[in-house]
Amino acid sequence: MRRPILLLLMLTYATTCWGYPLDAAEQTGIARLEGNRQVQHGKVPGDRLPPGALLSSDQIQLQLLEQPLIELPETDPQLSRKIISLLGKERRNYSFSLLDLSDPGQPVYAEHRAEKNFNPASLGKILIAVAVFQGLADRYPNDIEARRKLLRTRELVADQFIRMDNHRVPFWDADRQRLIYRKIIEGDRANLWSWLDWMLSPSSNAAAAMVLREYLLMLQFGKNYPIDSKAASDFFLRTPKQRLMPLLISGLHEAMQRNGLDPERLRQGGFFTAKGKELVPGGSSRADTRSLLELLLKLEQGQLVDQFSSLELKKLLYITKKRIRYASHPALDRAAVYFKSGSLYSCQPEEGFVCRNYQGNERNLLNSVAIIEDPQGDPPLHYLVALSSNVLKVNSAVAHQTLAMRIHRLLQAENSRRIKKKGSAE
Repeated sequence: MRRPILLLLMLTYATTCWGYPLDAAEQTGIARLEGNRQVQHGKVPGDRLPPGALLSSDQIQLQLLEQPLIELPETDPQLSRKIISLLGKERRNYSFSLLDLSDPGQPVYAEHRAEKNFNPASLGKILIAVAVFQGLADRYPNDIEARRKLLRTRELVADQFIRMDNHRVPFWDADRQRLIYRKIIEGDRANLWSWLDWMLSPSSNAAAAMVLREYLLMLQFGKNYPIDSKAASDFFLRTPKQRLMPLLISGLHEAMQRNGLDPERLRQGGFFTAKGKELVPGGSSRADTRSLLELLLKLEQGQLVDQFSSLELKKLLYITKKRIRYASHPALDRAAVYFKSGSLYSCQPEEGFVCRNYQGNERNLLNSVAIIEDPQGDPPLHYLVALSSNVLKVNSAVAHQTLAMRIHRLLQAENSRRIKKKGSAE
């Protein structure tokens, strides 16, 4: 039997500060943050951010720190039916899990096909980030400042592991005062914090390869980590694949297990680049919406590795660039959105069909996870959602955007009704 959750939420923030990580360029060494901050000042061309993206670093908090490590509550059939009705005739091609935390004393959980297995696609990059923070905690268990210093000063130089990736990432040219978006190339240098940001924000496969490569070094060298670049290159050059493969698979699986997650339900199998897979073979990847929601819940509780790691991961998921897919509807503009998505689509020959992005006719998988915080809303809202869809021939990005708006409006109505009912009873 799942136990109810008792929550104490403190959701207050101002609207005048720049959002994390935009105010943390100096602290983290993530150079693009200064460029994005200049965009908000109107000094550099680029997309302006909505109000919900303008939180300062100290305004981003883990909302469930006072709560024990608990399970999800029982499924609420009424809310589940209402969300399922929003899916229409394609409901069999969707799965979702949603936890509404807007009422601190009465959290509500809804789900649909929540144990259906699917490939997490780029959501697996969150699992790589969890593994890296676990590796840092193992290296410096009682020294948070040492972890921050390593994130800030550990320089990674792009090598053959990045081949090949078409994602573009932002580079800040301080001399010319402009943001440049381009693919990562061999020889590019940045600190570990920047590579984590590139992996999670523009979802760069090349960045994910470099971060995962670094995690393998943490596993292999333990207390001797960090090591110099020559020793790192020699390790991958001289170590047989039959030794690297179990290091990769067991390392990623163990990171999930140590954080109370089941790698049989939630796991990243290996590298996202072809060269990375060639150099270090891996296994399969899998997820379901309930396991992804459990991950978000643990994050809010500070239970992903520890409080420091959970908060840093939440900051890395905070959207401070142009919002996309589930996170992009204007209904969410006022809300803080902590978000990651992943897509896998493919096309096969079909008369009259034109293959387009996110509109596959053979496979059209799109996955989204999000934490939505709108404490200034009427009514205030705070909820976690994990969503997966595989609806062929439709623009899945637009479908997720529309569904995000409908869920947000539904929860506004549900919580307005609850508040009114509570007021009448009093």
